[in-house]
Amino acid sequence: MENRLVDKIYTSRIGDIAFRKIVSCLPQTPIFEVAFKMAEHKTSCLFIKDEQDNFLGFVTDITLRDKVIARQLNTQLAIREVMDVNIVTISPDAFVYEAILMMFGKKSRYLLVNDNGNYLGFLSRNRLLSEQAESPLVFIQSVKSAVNTTDLKSKWQKVPGIVAQLLERGVHAKIVNEVVTTIADTISLKIIEEVIAKLGPPPAKFVFMVLGSEGRKELSLKTDQDNAIIYEDTTEEDRAGVRSYFLDFAEQVSDKLNYVGFVYCDGDYMASNPNWTHSLEHWKYNYKNWIEEALPEAAVKFAAFFDCRAIYGDLTIMEKLRSFVDEELQKPIEKFYVYLAKNALLYEPPLTYFKHIRTQKIAKKEVFDIKTAMTPIVDLARVYALQNRIFQKENTGERLKTLKDLGVFTEQQFDELSQAYYYLMGLRLKHQAKLITEDHIAPNNFIEIDALTKIEKVTLVEIFKTILNFQSGIRMKFTNTLG
Repeated sequence: MENRLVDKIYTSRIGDIAFRKIVSCLPQTPIFEVAFKMAEHKTSCLFIKDEQDNFLGFVTDITLRDKVIARQLNTQLAIREVMDVNIVTISPDAFVYEAILMMFGKKSRYLLVNDNGNYLGFLSRNRLLSEQAESPLVFIQSVKSAVNTTDLKSKWQKVPGIVAQLLERGVHAKIVNEVVTTIADTISLKIIEEVIAKLGPPPAKFVFMVLGSEGRKELSLKTDQDNAIIYEDTTEEDRAGVRSYFLDFAEQVSDKLNYVGFVYCDGDYMASNPNWTHSLEHWKYNYKNWIEEALPEAAVKFAAFFDCRAIYGDLTIMEKLRSFVDEELQKPIEKFYVYLAKNALLYEPPLTYFKHIRTQKIAKKEVFDIKTAMTPIVDLARVYALQNRIFQKENTGERLKTLKDLGVFTEQQFDELSQAYYYLMGLRLKHQAKLITEDHIAPNNFIEIDALTKIEKVTLVEIFKTILNFQSGIRMKFTNTLG
């Protein structure tokens, strides 16, 4: 019974739970009046709206403590002087787990429930978590409370057990990916803040972005670091000092991530590599070059940079880069798509001529590489997303759904690809969690064929056939245009 109650977090929608009533005031309201109003209504969060009823911001009891009392601020000042403008909204149709992950991702304690412009009320993170006391999502809160990197390492070591628990309960692989990614993001944020506290404030605005599977929010349990830094353009006299700070910062962050369990990237796609820590202008040059030059080797080497996501810093820098890339994608760049498409054809599903699963022998066991088997779906979703200028959709599943909505894929094609991808992801996560929690060995991507049931084998064969069919479609659409 307890497990069923816990699992409601993955099936219950926001509209199914009770909201707190919105208490609001005008931006010119004195701080002391706001505090009185919050006490009167027994609320820890009050929203600020203008005379046209538009939401401008909010204040919490923590706001009053940190920005007013601790600073001995004049309480006659208008509340707009201390309000937080980072308002986050969610639809009543969203799932409860999505609300919790959104709160952690956007570092918000409160969500406004917005039903097509009609604000129904608000939710607090503490309340949602308190009602899910046994949920693995509560674990994320404990990660936020970690006091040092040793504590963070201990937290990360518990994640395989959480993954095994979620999969055993039948939680969808997409949700498990999101949970793992949110935990990883939370650990990264803690480390970034720790390094900044040590080095002092950054000399320029910047964003720390993650690439590849973490950029797509599709982390497995065998993961390495893929990250980069973009900092704002600076004057020539400040350039050397700014760059020196961020390279030092990146190296310390990378070392701490490695200690926690996110190992160094073999390909050195890390911000600690001077090639991947640059100004916004330099990053624009990088992307422009990758798109315009369209060399085959570049499509393979730099594909992960089109799966990027900012997790810390000034998000407007990321938006400027994305706007620039969007403009570049509107130019005649046929060769770019051709080579990206060829990249999606590099790995074929492991099927023999007679449509049996092709294996390789490792440690006297017949296995196949499930990561390689999944890669074509990621690659084809990326090439279609870029061609249709929806690359800002970070997740493979989101890209496939948007492509379906745009008419690029039919409903059936979307269902086939999406179900195939997440079936493989679930199998991959289950395999890795077992290796860590039961076999006590490092995770890998090699699935032992004899460990699969007959139904699993048949399902995999059908999935691999589906992937081959889609690869044939890509071959016809893109690569036939290049001699």
